[in-house]
Amino acid sequence: MVDPFVFYLAIFVLAIFVGYYVVWSVTPALHTPLMAVTNAISSVIIVGALIAAAASAAGDGGWMAKGAGGLAVALASVNIFGGFLVTQRMLAMYKKKEKK
Repeated sequence: MVDPFVFYLAIFVLAIFVGYYVVWSVTPALHTPLMAVTNAISSVIIVGALIAAAASAAGDGGWMAKGAGGLAVALASVNIFGGFLVTQRMLAMYKKKEKK
């Protein structure tokens, strides 16, 4: 029987590889829509991470759920705010420049 931790770790590693190849194969024209979708997904991740962070300490993995939930909230927040900053910067590139 496979240890559940090894199973979850294998899924996590596969998700990293799939995410890497999906993001780096996107054409520049699709970058802004991709950032919008990523921000939406990250907001859903934050909801789940807040639920995990608020998990009761009952059981063996209560502290691990709180720690993983807190880490997920922090990383998803960085992703959301960074995505908004990148999108704002890209949209500023298309504004007409004012003549003095």
